[in-house]
Amino acid sequence: MGIKIVETSLRDGHQSLFATRMTTEEVVSVAKEIDGAGFHALEVWGGATFDSCLRFLNEDPWERLRKVKEVCPHTKLQMLFRGQNILGYRHYSDDVVDMFVKKSIENGIDIIRVFDALNDLRNLKQAVLSCKKYGGECQIALSYTTSPVHTIEYYVNLAKEIEKLGADSICIKDMAGVLLPQDAYDLVKALKSNTKLPIELHGHCTAGICEMTYFRAIEAGVDIIDCAISPLSNGTAQPSTQAFNSSLRGTKYDPKLDEKALDIASSKLTTIKDKYLKNGLLNPKSLSVNPNILKYQVPGGMLSNLMKQLSDQGAMDKFEDVLKEVPLVRKELGYPPLVTPLSQMVGTQAVLNVITGERYKIVPKEINDYLHGRYGKAPAPITLDETILNRIINNEEVITCRPADLLEPEFESLKEKYKDIAKSDEDVLSLALFEKVATDFLKKKNTIIVNKEDQVIEFNLVIGG
Repeated sequence: MGIKIVETSLRDGHQSLFATRMTTEEVVSVAKEIDGAGFHALEVWGGATFDSCLRFLNEDPWERLRKVKEVCPHTKLQMLFRGQNILGYRHYSDDVVDMFVKKSIENGIDIIRVFDALNDLRNLKQAVLSCKKYGGECQIALSYTTSPVHTIEYYVNLAKEIEKLGADSICIKDMAGVLLPQDAYDLVKALKSNTKLPIELHGHCTAGICEMTYFRAIEAGVDIIDCAISPLSNGTAQPSTQAFNSSLRGTKYDPKLDEKALDIASSKLTTIKDKYLKNGLLNPKSLSVNPNILKYQVPGGMLSNLMKQLSDQGAMDKFEDVLKEVPLVRKELGYPPLVTPLSQMVGTQAVLNVITGERYKIVPKEINDYLHGRYGKAPAPITLDETILNRIINNEEVITCRPADLLEPEFESLKEKYKDIAKSDEDVLSLALFEKVATDFLKKKNTIIVNKEDQVIEFNLVIGG
């Protein structure tokens, strides 16, 4: 049986290359061309797409999902889900997690890839239970990184626990593209020997080794690989779908994808890519290989965000300094894998440390919460200077329980609070995750502006508005 491929250009491809700015119209135009091309699944939602739709594109992310589902009757749709963080940047109550899973599946998602930035499985429990309850296919991802504590034994033990949780498959999520070819072979072999679950590999080409890593993983028996149609592949994104389809043709691993469909989609994505190159959202640096990533361990999406942060501050000359600061911050914070939201948190702290000229002079609330244990258990002990740590946490107690156990139910209270602007449970969930941004969006969405005799009249469609 050939290797299965999950197509990522419609989510991770543009998230890694140009900050998740593809519009719904663009996503749908490509999705309808590759439905039925032979993919295991299309990754089209989750990750940063939800935030980006509301914050930058003035679009409803739920509407995007429904539109993609309409044009993809033959292929499973997949999303990325951050466990108790859902798609946001803090932990949400169990009832919000449950409702979000329910509505994701109802609106068209078939496979939910669930991960926790710290590999703290307590933070995945509710999402997994809900996914199985509502008939979804649940994949749990191992957030891959390298450190003194992240050994093959560490990942094998995690995989055993994942199987007990009830996952349908396991993903090795190499968000920084630092998994070396031989390490991939050894890890896949070890996982296949210790679990019966299908194994998927998700990588990034940032360091220039991902294709070699994929081939070794395939030789070791990996079942599924994540690729992106060529215009949105490589650089900080995934390896090329066409390259693997061609390279494996005629072998026992042959994916047997429809090349004609890939060519049509590739043509459309080339036009889209050119648009973002021209408007500057696609920084040519995102298309380059940077072997230093093997030292700094910065994922593609984090890399593009760091460049944007520094560019906005007029401080691109500090780019290398920030990259050198990232591993120092990461070590002090107990070697968290650099994946959302920890990648943004560590990256922002590194930027602040460099730009202010004084390490930890300014500490974001999210880092404060992390050091209080509110994101879960760090993989290794915190080694931050004790004086600095005590100043940040104000000598308060650090929690050791599952963080969500301390949260009261939120969904019904939010539904009541926003009854005037939330017209559906999906609207309430948007408000739960991104309250201010969603409030502004929903107010605009539910207002029609009509010109009458040169007078602008606004009709608010919201009940009680």
